[in-house]
Amino acid sequence: MPPIAQEGNCLIYRGSNFFKQRLILSVLSGKPVKITQIRSDDEANPGMREYEIGLIRLLDKLTNGTKIELNPAGTSVMFVPGLLHGGQIHHDCSCQRSIGYFLDVLIALGPFCKVPLNVTLRGITNSKDSPSVDHIKGAAISVLKRFLVVDEGLELKVIKRGVAPLGGGEVLFKCPVRKTLRSIQFTQQGMVKRIRGTVYACKVSPAMANRTVEAAKGVMLKFLPDVYIYTDQNRGKMSGNSPGFGICLHAETTDNVVFAAEVNSHTKDEAGEKDPSVPEDMGKEAALRLLYEIYRGGCVDSAYQWLVALFMTLGQKNVSKFMTGPLSSYTVHFLQHLRDFFSITFKLENPENEDDDDAVAGAQKVLMTCVGIGYTNISKRVI
Repeated sequence: MPPIAQEGNCLIYRGSNFFKQRLILSVLSGKPVKITQIRSDDEANPGMREYEIGLIRLLDKLTNGTKIELNPAGTSVMFVPGLLHGGQIHHDCSCQRSIGYFLDVLIALGPFCKVPLNVTLRGITNSKDSPSVDHIKGAAISVLKRFLVVDEGLELKVIKRGVAPLGGGEVLFKCPVRKTLRSIQFTQQGMVKRIRGTVYACKVSPAMANRTVEAAKGVMLKFLPDVYIYTDQNRGKMSGNSPGFGICLHAETTDNVVFAAEVNSHTKDEAGEKDPSVPEDMGKEAALRLLYEIYRGGCVDSAYQWLVALFMTLGQKNVSKFMTGPLSSYTVHFLQHLRDFFSITFKLENPENEDDDDAVAGAQKVLMTCVGIGYTNISKRVI
């Protein structure tokens, strides 16, 4: 959705969709953004949700000089970004969204801070509404490493698990800072060489995890012999405040591309409305989702195509090329927002392999090409 108006340097949007995208790009571009009519039609509960206010608070801790103005009803916000500072931050995330919602922002902004990030986030580590910490650890961190070149000081660690609805989990994220990001040419995804996974169980019988592992392996071993799935069984204080279990699978290729898929059990609130979560069904579903992700292909997991587009945009003033699977609708909107904030457009084309031997099986691929804007980390004084 394009901005409805522009007042000088300030972009004005309407509605609550893509709230996170707009704030990330506002901070990086330095352009103020005004978002109006946020759920103004919702008579019962208009305005911003608790997790959106939590995201603004996290950005406020991350930056110096940010100005935020909310109207009394919470249906309009004016966000004037400050300079990225970073450093040590502790943040309690809203239980309406998982920690993954907030981690996405830190991964996008971390390399451009003045001081290396050392952030402790508390909340829900695994839920259905956002990528889990395990998903991010596999798919997003591998993208970040590709653009940082030297990944010393990059760490994502689960200290405690916490599932929906009450959370109680804790995650540590560390990210080094960089003066610039390199431009990249990456068009070969390679062949899948191994499957790894994690099954977590919090406040439920360990048998749940073992049954989930067996079901997932039953499907994946028909595809590949190198399959190993860890079980992460938590008890007592390390298991958060709610019972639940789930599985996250990663497929790694010969060119270090990571595809991920995950399934989580129903929460206590959903248990009455939906059928109970059966470990065998969840293991099978996760395996099939991973196979679909591999079929989509490309050099990045479909959940993090937007992160690749962002880092290509901010790279040095050279041509960057990146192969992805079919673009998700989230990525399409992100490309539109990049045009609004950075005046950059991508060339998107479906590559045609003249030699059938080089053709990559699976869905139609998209070759993304752009010239980076040469973004420099103005906060980092020492080269």
